[in-house]
Amino acid sequence: MSRFVFAPPAPASVAIANEAERFPIRRIFCVGRNYAAHAREMGKDPDREPPFFFTKPADAVVDTGTAVPYPPETSNFHYEIELIVAIGREGFNIAPASALDHVFAYGVGIDLTRRDLQFEARDKGRPWDWGKAFDNSAPIAPLHRVTSVGHPAKGRIWLAVNDVVKQDADLAELIWPVPDIIAILSRSMRLKPGDLIMTGTPAGVGAISVGDRVTGGIDGLGTIDITIAPSGSI
Repeated sequence: MSRFVFAPPAPASVAIANEAERFPIRRIFCVGRNYAAHAREMGKDPDREPPFFFTKPADAVVDTGTAVPYPPETSNFHYEIELIVAIGREGFNIAPASALDHVFAYGVGIDLTRRDLQFEARDKGRPWDWGKAFDNSAPIAPLHRVTSVGHPAKGRIWLAVNDVVKQDADLAELIWPVPDIIAILSRSMRLKPGDLIMTGTPAGVGAISVGDRVTGGIDGLGTIDITIAPSGSI
């Protein structure tokens, strides 16, 4: 049995709808600019770019209902609603035709972003970590097992700030649908149970401030609800 110099942290996890057990998180992969309208609002051409990926730490996940403190070192803090894919079966170089066999569950999440830090890194050709991979940057609602919801390929995805809808699209608008995302990602990384994929956000991203309530949802997968607390308050 391994011995450690101090007690290891509790494993990161996310709730599963209507179950006491939780899904242990291994890694979080995120797909950039996977809706055409969002790619255009970021100044990119969606017809010419293959999918690209960045990551968040597993312990960036927080549950729905969390008060997320406004993060430090930013004055341009953004929301991005996303479909979450939870991997339950290991695979490498997976064919698109069998990719969905590796999915355990789906859910609703928000990719919180320090946009000013992301843009600064992008413009200097640097990694996005400081803009994307900070504490509490991945609120995720309870996952829904494939056995209960199937594989959603269409359906409304939306986000509101203080009950005003800001993002409103359909999963059918994904440039790279879930089977392709899994297949392409698995060419470079061996996917394993516990991996999460955040599949990209629709157009309409924008800034949020202390005191804002952020809600969102996907047809058939429930809703998510967070509030933005003062910096350093939690």
